[in-house]
Amino acid sequence: MIRMEDVHKAFGSNHVLRGCTLDVEDGETLTVIGGSGTGKSVTLKLMLGLLKPDSGRILVDGNDIAQMDEEHLSQVQKNFSYVFQGGALFDSMTVGENVAFGLQQLGQHTPDEVNVIVKEKLSLVGLQGIEFLKPSELSGGMRKRVAIARSIAMSPKYLFYDEPTTGLNPIMSDVINDLIIDLHKKLGQTGVVITHDMNSAYKISSRIAMLYQGRIVQVDTPEKIKNSTDPIVHQFVTGSAQGPIQMQLRAHG
Repeated sequence: MIRMEDVHKAFGSNHVLRGCTLDVEDGETLTVIGGSGTGKSVTLKLMLGLLKPDSGRILVDGNDIAQMDEEHLSQVQKNFSYVFQGGALFDSMTVGENVAFGLQQLGQHTPDEVNVIVKEKLSLVGLQGIEFLKPSELSGGMRKRVAIARSIAMSPKYLFYDEPTTGLNPIMSDVINDLIIDLHKKLGQTGVVITHDMNSAYKISSRIAMLYQGRIVQVDTPEKIKNSTDPIVHQFVTGSAQGPIQMQLRAHG
């Protein structure tokens, strides 16, 4: 379980998180929604230990990672894997080399074992037999699936997705949504997703958390978020130009 308790994080005068409290329960897929610049990516980086909070606690399986030294933190981080928004594949490497990259860095498997794992994970994302292709030879949806295969190759306990459907057409977005659901059922990993895509959020999530002005304003099931009476949540999920978020923008612009 991951728990953020009253977390504050600022970059100079920009106070991104202002007392953020959020639980990620074991085995669920939690999606964090919110406008651009509200701190969704910062929240993920804090959970990963890539950033340290200015105050508050971040507990991973009961241990406060904000207080850990680098050696102990690196051990905890082995439980995490991250699917980058653009895939972040290495263009100079083949698909197989990309998927194998993390395994080779760990050095815990023989080359033959790595090859088996690479083929297995590519098969799980529906991409058998493309190990020797380069990322430039793949479609956007295929690159996204290779990035997911690379992330699950490490058998992480926690899998983080940064805007997994960004840049994809509606059909391929739904393919990625189905893949996330299928992998969750097969592998049982705890997932944390950030997205602007509400169709994706409704489909893949166990729960959805709305981040606004540095705090979580509501956490609930997709159905309850979709029908929320909170004016901030309702405006965001319906995409309305009218409401308290627009009023906030006017006040600052």
